[in-house]
Amino acid sequence: MTDDRTQIRELVERWARAVHAGDLDTVVADHAEDIVMFDVPPPYEGVRGLAAYREVWPPFFAWQAQGASFAVEDIEVTAGADVAFAHALLRCGTPDELAARPGFRLRLTLGLRKEAGRWTVAHEHHSFPDLSGA
Repeated sequence: MTDDRTQIRELVERWARAVHAGDLDTVVADHAEDIVMFDVPPPYEGVRGLAAYREVWPPFFAWQAQGASFAVEDIEVTAGADVAFAHALLRCGTPDELAARPGFRLRLTLGLRKEAGRWTVAHEHHSFPDLSGA
């Protein structure tokens, strides 16, 4: 059996592949019913609950299908007995966006808890750096 950090790393990588493929069932599979997500686009007060989390993905998938990338480049995981967090950098953008800003990365932070022996995402946060002053 793999250790908790490996399980979480695999969960995040599976989730990112599912996002890239537009596979909604796999995107939501390891998320808690009471998930809270803060995303780049509105609503700025966040998305709360699994049903609301499911609703935000189809527009992103439509954008993604136009040739955009969504891939984990770097991930760090810290795990306790029943709670964990992970942070990662992802290549997220169209070929033109990534060519214009080669080092630009989406930042991902996850809070996880172990439920019935399996890790679930209870909090998810996406952000891009503010380049308005750059």
